[in-house]
Amino acid sequence: MVSAKYSVNNQQLDIIFSWIKSKEIAIPEIQRPFVWSSTQVRDLIDSLYRGYPIGYLITWKNPNIKLKNGRTSEGLKILIDGQQRVTALTSAILGQEILNKDYKKIKIKIAFNPVEEKFEVLNPAIFKDSSWIPDISPIIKGDLRITEAIRDYCKKNPSANPKKVEDILMNLMDIQKKQIGFIELGHDLDIETVTEIFVRINSKGVELSQADFVMSKIASNEECEGSLLRKAIDYFCHLAITPEFYRVLQKRDEDFVKTDFFKKMSWLKNENDDLYDPDYKDLIRVVFTHKFNRGRLSDLVSLLSGRNFELRTFEEEIVRESFNNLKQGIFDFINETNFKRFLMIINSAGFVDKNLVRSQNVLNFAYSLYLKLKEKNYGSKDIERYVRRWFVMSILTGRYSGSSESKFDFDIKRINEKGIENFIKEIEEAELSDAFWEASLVQSLNTSVASSPYFNVFLASQVKRNDKGFLSRDLTVRDMVNHRGDIHHVFPKDFLKKQGLRRGEYNQIANYCYLQQEINISIGNKNPIEYFKEVLAQVSKGEKKYGNIINKEELLNNFKQNCIPEEMLEKELSYEEFLEERRKLISEKIREYYFSL
Repeated sequence: MVSAKYSVNNQQLDIIFSWIKSKEIAIPEIQRPFVWSSTQVRDLIDSLYRGYPIGYLITWKNPNIKLKNGRTSEGLKILIDGQQRVTALTSAILGQEILNKDYKKIKIKIAFNPVEEKFEVLNPAIFKDSSWIPDISPIIKGDLRITEAIRDYCKKNPSANPKKVEDILMNLMDIQKKQIGFIELGHDLDIETVTEIFVRINSKGVELSQADFVMSKIASNEECEGSLLRKAIDYFCHLAITPEFYRVLQKRDEDFVKTDFFKKMSWLKNENDDLYDPDYKDLIRVVFTHKFNRGRLSDLVSLLSGRNFELRTFEEEIVRESFNNLKQGIFDFINETNFKRFLMIINSAGFVDKNLVRSQNVLNFAYSLYLKLKEKNYGSKDIERYVRRWFVMSILTGRYSGSSESKFDFDIKRINEKGIENFIKEIEEAELSDAFWEASLVQSLNTSVASSPYFNVFLASQVKRNDKGFLSRDLTVRDMVNHRGDIHHVFPKDFLKKQGLRRGEYNQIANYCYLQQEINISIGNKNPIEYFKEVLAQVSKGEKKYGNIINKEELLNNFKQNCIPEEMLEKELSYEEFLEERRKLISEKIREYYFSL
């Protein structure tokens, strides 16, 4: 029964603070950037002072671990909800330094006006105003005796009533005696139940992912360098997006700078490729799939807790083994050669821009596959071939668009059991048969969604083959993708609008192509049969009007590269006929591209 799996109590703040100091409660977020604003901290203190509820703190108890000597260690309570509130309170009340979003250590000082019973974030104006006590921390935690605080305040503010000031400052001191809701979840609750409890209790309905639980488990284990591992994950992901953070990190965390993790990720300081910018969830997912051969992150939480799945016990040896695997997996992930080699493979498939990749999980599994094949000592050529093909197959089939954890789990186990060669062939026979290329994919191209994964694969196929833009002799599709060129309509938009077509009809992706802006301007809103006749005249007479193509053979090749039906040069196709024919040509081009990978 779920009700027996957790307890709900009210606890005084000073008791919770004592638990934190004695490390009875682990706060995994304390070393991560604090995302609250200073005004949110002020409002939290004000709510406590006035006796308003500030929500629940939720802890999840680590299981008791069986040690080698036969004894059992008591599991810590991990704070899984309330980290920002507790961090805010430890800074404002206990005066501790915290990390802001720029990883800079700061103190948040909250000022108090006893006369108005008002709180404010300390600023230069308030600091100079004698009616304000600039920092509540020394009074609340007892570093400044209440009698001294009263005497000092009344000396600076002669008109203040000493008795009233005393009463108010005593109320301020009593903030530590205020109670807060405290929920302790049992260690044997599964992640799904814990998540459900979290969402129902949290008034804002904040999403808590399984990766968040993993990060909490990692950071709470000091014996296995959990805090260091968590920093490595956070810092790498931050550096991948913001290379200039490198210098900040050098100054802000000297201890981490001395570690091998810092050395292994230092290459990011000069890296500007944004094709794959993983966050901590992505990194954990890749490492887990690669090193643990599983896909469900709830299993990683269990393994980091020491769970023996067969005996249903929790053992110290499994904890250490799991953390060692995790550590090695992080090193593999952040390794410069691995990361850059993987990106090179994705680039070589024609995906040279992040806008062509709409699924982060497709990248995540592809990187897991790369690391797994490398671990199994596959040759570099085979690794490239299988990773490219798996990556594109995953996009075309929407493999990780739903229930991605289950798919990750299924795929990595089948790859280990059957080998990548056999498994990918099995998938191709089942999901990429002739029916897919000749019917299913053609139908999927009947959409006006510009970010369609199928259209992105088509563009990637053009990039890989170094195709030219429509009616271009010199500029390639790669050039236009890399320089954020414009995608235009083969049948001009204004022309179709005048025919009465609606947005979803004239914006069909089968009507899109990369086209130089100057060529597009020359075309304007002309009927395609009109400007196609002029294109034919251009290659006959050599008078340039649409780009620089002046040779018919070159023109026909350009049509083929862009999947434009050649018969449009000879007869007028209706818009619907054009779309139908072009979808077939695009599908066939993608088919040839896929099997060439």
